[in-house]
Amino acid sequence: MLVTAVLAYAAYVVVVLRRAGDGALTDVPYAGPLLWTVGGAIVANIVLEIGLGVVNPRASRAKDVRDREIGRLGDHVGQAFVVIGAVSAMLMAIAEWDFFWIANVIYLCFVLSSVLGSVTKVLVYRGSLPQW
Repeated sequence: MLVTAVLAYAAYVVVVLRRAGDGALTDVPYAGPLLWTVGGAIVANIVLEIGLGVVNPRASRAKDVRDREIGRLGDHVGQAFVVIGAVSAMLMAIAEWDFFWIANVIYLCFVLSSVLGSVTKVLVYRGSLPQW
């Protein structure tokens, strides 16, 4: 998920910036690329998960208590950016910002949520599960 989120968002940014050229970013038709990159990242994650399950069937199903705790910790850490994105979008809508900025801050926060959650999981797998 870490790799697909970063690659999809990078592709989206490149497409939007190329379309903008010397014009204003808010004039760029962004909805299509946004939906395609989000959908592509979701499909890529599903295909990669299936592929990894085929290559190593035991690894995808074998989960113990530590795996579940690491998954939960990563999800909780990542969810902070979902909340930040929602609050930011709400404040931007109240301030009547352009839809372009509202949609893009939500997308960015989804990507940051995925990246931060995934990095947390990797770091905890390599280290130890915090005890509190």
